[in-house]
Amino acid sequence: MFGYRVPAPDEAMLISGGRRGLGGAPFRVVTGHGKFVLPVFRKTRFLTLAMCESEVAETCVTRQGIALTVKAVIAFKVGNDHESIVNAGQRFLSDQDQMSILTGRIFAGHLRSIIGSMTVEEIVTERQKLATEVLETSKTEMAKIGLTVDSLQIQSIDDGDTGYIDAMSAPHKAAIQRQAQIAQAQATQASVEAQQVAARNQAEYARQTAVVQAEYSAQIDRAQAQAAQAGPLAQAHAQQEVLAAQTELALRAAELRQQQLVAEVVKPAEAEAERIRVLAVADAERMRIQAAAAASHDRVALDRMIIDQLPQIVKEAANGLSGANVNVLNGADGLSEIAAGLVSQGLTILDSVRKNLGPDGSPTGSPSGAVEVHGRRKSDGQVDID
Repeated sequence: MFGYRVPAPDEAMLISGGRRGLGGAPFRVVTGHGKFVLPVFRKTRFLTLAMCESEVAETCVTRQGIALTVKAVIAFKVGNDHESIVNAGQRFLSDQDQMSILTGRIFAGHLRSIIGSMTVEEIVTERQKLATEVLETSKTEMAKIGLTVDSLQIQSIDDGDTGYIDAMSAPHKAAIQRQAQIAQAQATQASVEAQQVAARNQAEYARQTAVVQAEYSAQIDRAQAQAAQAGPLAQAHAQQEVLAAQTELALRAAELRQQQLVAEVVKPAEAEAERIRVLAVADAERMRIQAAAAASHDRVALDRMIIDQLPQIVKEAANGLSGANVNVLNGADGLSEIAAGLVSQGLTILDSVRKNLGPDGSPTGSPSGAVEVHGRRKSDGQVDID
């Protein structure tokens, strides 16, 4: 539409003429939307809000008096707030390329100031610290001109021909080289050890393979030998089994013959011997019984004969008293005692005869079985019979 203007997304539209802007600004600021602008009566300008870049290459002297050439890149832009746009528009609207030039000069001054308070070692090893301090010291000045810095990067630090940085890095380089050599030596050693291990493994594998092959060959040889000997071995085993069977049969035949001999010879002989022994014992027992019976019969006959002779013995004893002077003191009782004494004497004689006879009835003392009766006359005319 005629007279209607719209700024780009990275631009701020500045309208001058007519009433003043906010805060007494000589123009009005429009961002993000369009605005109707009267031709001839209003004038429209555009201020970029895009990111800008400025490079700095400055020679700075450190606290040690060593000159260093420092190269840095600053990324900046106009602030998005109304105040920053007004400040930047008043300073750079007619020549916006001056923003990069002025920014580079501002940072060069702060860079010289901060590097002058640091040593080379600090600058080299603490670049981020250097960049942070430069940003902090320049923030106020940049805000006054409506600019904000997004980043500051130190690209390079060069000491020229002094060789200070190289000398400073020499020990580190030597240490790094030493570490590299050590690492290389360790890698070489590891490689050699790996090769040795691989060689040992290959040798072990070859040995195991040879052993397995030898075992296979031995098994094949044994199998072939066994196959070759299978026929003779089978025949020998068969003959051995036949011999064993024949031996077993012979043993059984011998046992059977032994049993037959026992049944036919030994048992009848033992039975005959037992019969003869039993007959001999019976005959001996019969003869003993007969002998005992005969001896008993002879004894009975002898006792009978002695008993039969007892009256004669008493009579003979009485006859011995016929010539003796016998005094009878008790009358009939005394006479009875004399007669009883004579009988007792006879019985004593009979018992003595029995004792003097052997088992078979023959006398062991006096010959011919004669019996002697002795008597003696006392001084008083009495007779004692012995």
